[in-house]
Amino acid sequence: MLALSLAIGSLALTGAMAQAKPRLTPQQELDKRLEGRVPGNPVDCIYMPTVSGTQVFDKTAIVYDSGRTLYVQKPRTGLESLRSDDILVTRLTGSQLCAIDTVQLRDRTSGFWRGFVGLDKFIPYTKPDKVAQAD
Repeated sequence: MLALSLAIGSLALTGAMAQAKPRLTPQQELDKRLEGRVPGNPVDCIYMPTVSGTQVFDKTAIVYDSGRTLYVQKPRTGLESLRSDDILVTRLTGSQLCAIDTVQLRDRTSGFWRGFVGLDKFIPYTKPDKVAQAD
């Protein structure tokens, strides 16, 4: 009976290990997020009222989701401080976020300030227009 229990436990563990996927690096996660999109020319500013969400990729980039366009921000300073579980605190003087601005980082758990990132140009990524196929 003990041997049967051990065999079943071993099979369950083997099955769980087979289902576990290797963890992607932050750069691989970013590449997956941008899959099927093409980069455009860098822009100095993005119009924040059109941004519906942000996603941070640890020590890699911030992605601002503006519907059809994803703007990738790779900060010129503080990049090594980026963590996906931080809260981004952005203070705007107008309706745009620009390459000369900074974004403060706040620890989600403790609420303490952790640092900041100095922004660079934003790279827009869009899905290419679908081309009608000839019959």
